[in-house]
Amino acid sequence: MTSPHTAAGIRLDLHARALGDMSSGKPKRLIRALEYQAEDLAPEAMAYASEADFLSVLRDARSTDQLVELWRKQLTRWDYSESVAWSVHPPRTDGRRADVHALLGIGDETGKRLDALVPVSKAAGAVVISTEHTPWYTPQSLQGRPWYWPQYRRLLVDKGWPEDVVAGVDEATDRVVERLADPTAPEAYQSKGLVVGYVQSGKTANFTGVIAKAIDAGYRLVIVLGGTLNMLRAQTQRRLDMELVGRENIMRGASEYESDYADDPAWSQGRFATFGAMPSTLGAFDIHRMTTRDDDYQSLLQGIVALEYEKQEPGLPLYDPHNLHRAAARLMVVKKNKQVLTKLVKDLRKIKTPLSQIPVLIVDDESDEASVNTTDLAKPNAERTAINQKISDLLRMLPRAQYVGYTATPFANVFIDPSDTEDIFPKDFIISLPRPAEYMGARDFHDLDSDPSDGERTYATSNEMAHVRSIVVEDDDDTCLQRAMDMFVLTAAMKLYREDKGGLGDRYFQHHTMLIHESVRQDDHKELLGRVTGLWWNAGYLGPSGHDRLRELFETDVAPVSAVRADGQAVPASFDDLSPYVGPASIRIGGDDKPIIVVNGDKDLETGEADFDKRSIWKILIGGQKLARGFTVEGLTVSYFRRRAGNASTLMQMGRWFGFRKGYRDLVRLYLGRQETMGKKEIDLYEGFEAICRDEEAFRAELAQYSVPLDGHPQITPDKVPPLVSQHIPWLKPTSANKMYNSRLVTLRSPGQWQEPTAYPAKVSDLRHNTHLWTPVLDSLSAEPVQLSYHLTEKGITHRYAALTGLIEAARLLDVLASVRWGAPSQFAPHLDYLREITTSAPAQVDDWVVLAPQHAQVGQRIGLGTAGRTYSYFARDRRRDPLFGAISDLKHRAAALRIAGALTDPGDTAVEDLCARRRGALVLYPVVEPEHRATLVEGGPLDSSRVVMAFGFVAPASARSDDGSVLRFATIDSSQEGVAIIDTASAAVTG
Repeated sequence: MTSPHTAAGIRLDLHARALGDMSSGKPKRLIRALEYQAEDLAPEAMAYASEADFLSVLRDARSTDQLVELWRKQLTRWDYSESVAWSVHPPRTDGRRADVHALLGIGDETGKRLDALVPVSKAAGAVVISTEHTPWYTPQSLQGRPWYWPQYRRLLVDKGWPEDVVAGVDEATDRVVERLADPTAPEAYQSKGLVVGYVQSGKTANFTGVIAKAIDAGYRLVIVLGGTLNMLRAQTQRRLDMELVGRENIMRGASEYESDYADDPAWSQGRFATFGAMPSTLGAFDIHRMTTRDDDYQSLLQGIVALEYEKQEPGLPLYDPHNLHRAAARLMVVKKNKQVLTKLVKDLRKIKTPLSQIPVLIVDDESDEASVNTTDLAKPNAERTAINQKISDLLRMLPRAQYVGYTATPFANVFIDPSDTEDIFPKDFIISLPRPAEYMGARDFHDLDSDPSDGERTYATSNEMAHVRSIVVEDDDDTCLQRAMDMFVLTAAMKLYREDKGGLGDRYFQHHTMLIHESVRQDDHKELLGRVTGLWWNAGYLGPSGHDRLRELFETDVAPVSAVRADGQAVPASFDDLSPYVGPASIRIGGDDKPIIVVNGDKDLETGEADFDKRSIWKILIGGQKLARGFTVEGLTVSYFRRRAGNASTLMQMGRWFGFRKGYRDLVRLYLGRQETMGKKEIDLYEGFEAICRDEEAFRAELAQYSVPLDGHPQITPDKVPPLVSQHIPWLKPTSANKMYNSRLVTLRSPGQWQEPTAYPAKVSDLRHNTHLWTPVLDSLSAEPVQLSYHLTEKGITHRYAALTGLIEAARLLDVLASVRWGAPSQFAPHLDYLREITTSAPAQVDDWVVLAPQHAQVGQRIGLGTAGRTYSYFARDRRRDPLFGAISDLKHRAAALRIAGALTDPGDTAVEDLCARRRGALVLYPVVEPEHRATLVEGGPLDSSRVVMAFGFVAPASARSDDGSVLRFATIDSSQEGVAIIDTASAAVTG
């Protein structure tokens, strides 16, 4: 009789062989496949080649059993496979899984048991905005032998990545590679695209997969632009060498002790990819590194031959398949530095291989930093910024080069002029990667999907309550900083407890860090180092005073949060159970008398002091720009953040607390400044990050909305994208101002806010047109003025004035406003877009508008307007800067309008309250007479309609808000199609 252990082993081997034969194709009859494989195994194997045996195991199986894991991998591959001939159902659907069951020939119960153990993954795929492209990247059309992608896929699986995650990477990288040009095509085409991920969410894994598939397909020069700092370039180089290039390509016949990774623990631990021999000896091709971990690109001098490509068929071009698939690939990871890129451009011009024949892939990591041109080329004598110019040089001299930018903050990239052919606008595709499972991002620190009152919020239901702590600092008070450091020590003890009592094992948490980010100035870092050092050595973590503070923090913070958010991880029943780990945690952090590392220069990485690849780090990190973009702070658990920024891209990239927090998600704490000073304003950084999160989600929602093809064709292409970028709070722009010169403000939402356009025309015909446009509105106003007043309680003053009043339907007013002519149309256009939005939405957000025409209390300043022989008060105003007026309205006119629109909650007088209604706006009309016409006025007499400027201010209903709460939306200007002025984005803030 076969033992259960032996039976399980035979069964596992049998199913592995059967599924292995189907791994690259369609599902086949399972029992026939099992019987076929059983013939080559031990005689008793045939007893396990039946559905009855398989079903008996599934009835008692757990999702983590080896046999179930084996089936999970294969079922997931079939679930994710794109454009298969054997199923009419789309990937990741119940219909696709049903087709798999039918082709396997398994019964209903077997299928249901498998589905219960391995549910169909309904995870979202990549969102694609693209031009139409010619399909070339298909299994049937590929002429090269896939080598590096299968190796990389296997490496991810061996690292423990779940099969559905690996399948997701496979699918997402296909979406990128299929939109590049066919490297073997006779005609050259240059594709440019953008891949949008999340901050610290695995973008490197995606572009590593893209590179692997691209070189398998025939791309033979890969240039990775690896950030602006040495440490970021080295980090990217190491990752590619470790997971793609492999040991053999690194050593190239030399001793492994001569490798540039000889001092890297992962090298000696065998964690670098390996092929068993040089790939070229195994029927594949080698990768030649042009850069190493420690050395950026250097001028090749006499070694220029390293960039030369060998041709097996000299009479054919390099891109011909007979040459291409036998040639080695070149890989270089270069810093975005003018000198480095200049060397590369110079060397490429020297090689004998015609540049027009080399299929090139340029991957631009953090593509919104340094790569984007920040000079307005429409200005006289303007030149591109240095890095942008070098990228343009590369694209110009390499006609078969494909450009793919990667970023989590894409706003600068979508503001590039689509018609600038030498720039990097993603003209061919924009791909938004799905949010990874287990990722802890911006929304995990905010309560975006609910609006509970404070009384209803709990640690279980509120992300803010669970993870965010406020910094409110007065003078030199370090209470909040000390508490954050206490939390760092307490969470360190929690990690040691989980290693010991939670079954995770010794050194499961290789890194445990705290980040303090207050400034980019190195002098500030020195001062901060002194403060933190003093706090550390006086904290008493090994004595009773420290333990008393930690006990209170555990009982009031860590314990209640972890009780509802630990997700199965071990949680001590009391502080007494945790206290034995506090001492070891404190020693682990500061036992070498260096609990703090200041990271504000590459030397900190070069010495290995802050190199997470070379050693385990349990430290407090003080830093600024070096830790603000691209660099991964491993094990980050506590963040103390007070750094201000004026744009969303910069602030988002500082969010180093985003990422994967396996085993300690419940312990993550973010201490944020809630009353920080920026210029003359006081800002709330938590509000800022929430606004960024909403900006980002609005952007992704726009992409998703337009990504679904209609009748097999794209709804839109990247250069025709409607407003993609939102701005949810006025002080935080999407990106820096010098990257927004090519953006137009499309929508300015202003519910309940006073708005006052000032760019009125000066042309006689336009002024006459506008006056005639408003005349029917003036004629419809009340015959006598009404006295309006509103008391401003906080200021202790009352605003009173007389005004003619009227009511106009929203649709009619929209027609009037849409016909108004302007001196600078771009100023009012964002307002008009918003007014059109709230008037035509279903249901409408505005029903009608009260029109007010203020009248002077004193005698005089009246003119005759309209067809009814009536006179109205006029207002003397001057233009400050053509075509802009200064302020037009009188402050005392605003309060009543704000109350009518629902923006002020305290009631006004009876006359004001009689004008209030739900979904009602208020518009205040000002007939303006400019200085050159005032001297010839006849009091109360008619004035020619061409000598009046019909100005107005308005307040939209306070309830007329967008679903996502966004305030501003931007779009990119295509200079080849539009001759309009570009709005000055510096003046695009909401007024009021």
